[in-house]
Amino acid sequence: MSAAEPASPRIDFDVIVSMIPMGARVLDVGCEDGTLLERLQRERDADGRGIELSQRNVNLCVAKGLSVIQGDADADLVHYPSKSFDYVILSQTLQATRNPKEVLTELLRIGERAIVSFPNFGHIGVRLSLLFKGRMPVTRHLPYRWYDTPNIHFCTIRDFIALCDEVGAIVETATALDANGARIRFSMPWWFWNLFGQQAVFLLRQDPRRAAASGGQ
Repeated sequence: MSAAEPASPRIDFDVIVSMIPMGARVLDVGCEDGTLLERLQRERDADGRGIELSQRNVNLCVAKGLSVIQGDADADLVHYPSKSFDYVILSQTLQATRNPKEVLTELLRIGERAIVSFPNFGHIGVRLSLLFKGRMPVTRHLPYRWYDTPNIHFCTIRDFIALCDEVGAIVETATALDANGARIRFSMPWWFWNLFGQQAVFLLRQDPRRAAASGGQ
């Protein structure tokens, strides 16, 4: 599955790679052309797998020797066994899914941990565009116009935190990146992240009480 693509190079990839330990079993959901999987195999010796909606991207991944299958995050994650991966990654794709809540729930079920990155629609630049221009913004991290964007569920950092609470996700660590790609200190309050973070990367795990209540399903 492909979402709006930030300008190259993908800064969130640097953050994601830093969160993955050596030798981890990884599933990259919406892996696009396999750039992140390649980095994880090269830099983290990861046992990497991928699922991608675009057949063209799947072909590119296979040509690189990557283990990637065609699939839809909204429909196909339910077929993966629980805790079959150490880390499940969804990078810049959550906002392009039809059912973000269900997708996040499946990520937490499939992986011991989940890593999710997304553009922050609560960024001050977005707010100012709406306030002064009265139009949906087109930015480096939201490069499509409203009528041709693949993104259908824009959210803010605070929206995502609320969703994590709703599905029983514990935030182990998180990083917000400003317009220059610099990391905003973790000690800053959420409202500051929501205002000045152009994108965010969250490392999550399932609340064991929630998993026990659902019978590990």
